[in-house]
Amino acid sequence: MKRKFLYCGIALFSLTLMAFMKPVPKITLYLIGDSTLSVKEKKAYPETGWGMPFAVFFDAQVRIDNRAQNGRSTKSFLAENRWQPVADSLKEGDYVLIQFGHNDEAKEKTDRYTAVPDFKNNLLKFVKESRSKGAKPILITPVSRRKFDQNGNALETHKEYTQAVIDVAMQEQVPLIDLDQKSRALYQKFGVEQSKLLFNQLEAGVHPNYPEGKMDNTHFNELGAREIAQIVLQEIKKLEPGLAAYVVKSSAVK
Repeated sequence: MKRKFLYCGIALFSLTLMAFMKPVPKITLYLIGDSTLSVKEKKAYPETGWGMPFAVFFDAQVRIDNRAQNGRSTKSFLAENRWQPVADSLKEGDYVLIQFGHNDEAKEKTDRYTAVPDFKNNLLKFVKESRSKGAKPILITPVSRRKFDQNGNALETHKEYTQAVIDVAMQEQVPLIDLDQKSRALYQKFGVEQSKLLFNQLEAGVHPNYPEGKMDNTHFNELGAREIAQIVLQEIKKLEPGLAAYVVKSSAVK
């Protein structure tokens, strides 16, 4: 009888322990790129990278590791040894979302500027080294800046670098999210004035982080970041149904 109670006690303890144990993530989803998707410090709020709301879309089986950094191009990301730790950590079944271009095209900043041929080579490096570890790269064209012509048409702002990403994706048969095109369609839907609501635009005296105000057509606020993250999620559902299986089942995440 004592032995029976002992076994019952052990079983009950085991069940209780398991209830408090979190499942070990099966997949790590790495994000590499620039300020448009990076995690922001509190002093930058309400500026929000789209990788921040994106991180809550998946269940506990997926770990989001956002390595994107403000002001980085493919050139500086590699030069600062930010890629190698990611490459070393990759395992079979992981994913790498790759979105650069904003800073690669900045000719006035020599530490960032990357000519298109070099930009392509750097993307190829990310792709090939990801695949060599059994991870799956996904290329993302640079998210568009907010810019309209006099007739209210959303304009391309990354033409050469967007095409370079598309070229590499086609050459290497890599899943592609054309966030440049998708984000412009979003701005067009909102229109010239209402699209400002997606960006970190503030009048003077409205927010303590920006006492003199801010008129930013590149970086998002919370709403804009969420809208862009939703676009990325929708594209992933189409491209990688296996990964989409881990999306949190909620009416808020469609």
